[in-house]
Amino acid sequence: MMISSAEVDRLSAISYNEQNQKAKQKNVLVTSGPTYDRLKFIANRLIPQTEAFRDDTKQWDWRLSLIDAPVLNATCAPGGKITFYTGIIEELKLNDDEIAAIMGHEIAHALREHGRERVSQAMAQNLAVNVAMAAAGGYGSAVSAANQMAHYVFVLPNSRENESEADAIGLELAARAGYNPMGAITVWQKMIKATKGQSSPEFLSTHPSGETRIEQLTALMPAVEPLYKAAPKPPQSNQKKM
Repeated sequence: MMISSAEVDRLSAISYNEQNQKAKQKNVLVTSGPTYDRLKFIANRLIPQTEAFRDDTKQWDWRLSLIDAPVLNATCAPGGKITFYTGIIEELKLNDDEIAAIMGHEIAHALREHGRERVSQAMAQNLAVNVAMAAAGGYGSAVSAANQMAHYVFVLPNSRENESEADAIGLELAARAGYNPMGAITVWQKMIKATKGQSSPEFLSTHPSGETRIEQLTALMPAVEPLYKAAPKPPQSNQKKM
C-alpha cells in the first residue's frame, strides 16, 4: 500500500462532497422522500453489520447520497460514503432485498480497501503520482487529487478476486441485516434482462458477467442462509416490492 488509509478516506470525502455539490447545483440531489428514506433505512441496518469484519467502522463518517439520474449505478467510497442513483432502483424495480444486496456489495469494497489497493497499484506504476503530490497542496489541488483517485476507485474495473470477495462479504452483510440473500441473485437476473442487446451500463462496466456472478452467488447461499434465518427481520412495511 503506497498511500495511507487516512489519506484515501480524506480524498474520498472531498470527491464525495464535490459530487454532491454538483448534483445539488443541477437540482438532482435527493435528500428526503420515500426513496431516500427507504435507502437510509436499509443502510442503517447494514452498517452495524460491518463490525463483524472490522471494528473500526464504528468511527467511519458514514454518509448516504441519492442522485436523481437514469444511471444504473451505486458506489461506496472508502470511509463509508454511499451513493445510489434513482435509475438503478426504478429501471430494475428493486425490492429491499435487492437494494441490500447491491449496497452490501459496494460497502464490502470499502471494508476490504479495494480502492486504496487500486490507487496504490497505479502509484506504483507511476500512473497516479499526482495523487500524493496534489494531496499536500491547497483545496484546489486536493480536489484534483481526489478526482484522479476516484477514477481509479470507481471507473477502472476491479479484479475478479476483489469482485468475488465483495460478493461474499456483501451477501453476508445483507443476510446478517435480515435481508433475503436471494436478492443478490434476482438483482443480477434483472440486470442481465435489462441490458440484453445494449452496451454495458456503468454499474456493469466494473463487474464480471452476470451469469458467472449468479453461479458464484448460488454456491455461497448455504453459508449465509443460517445467518439470514437467525437475523431479526425488517418491519414488513419496509419490505415493499416495487
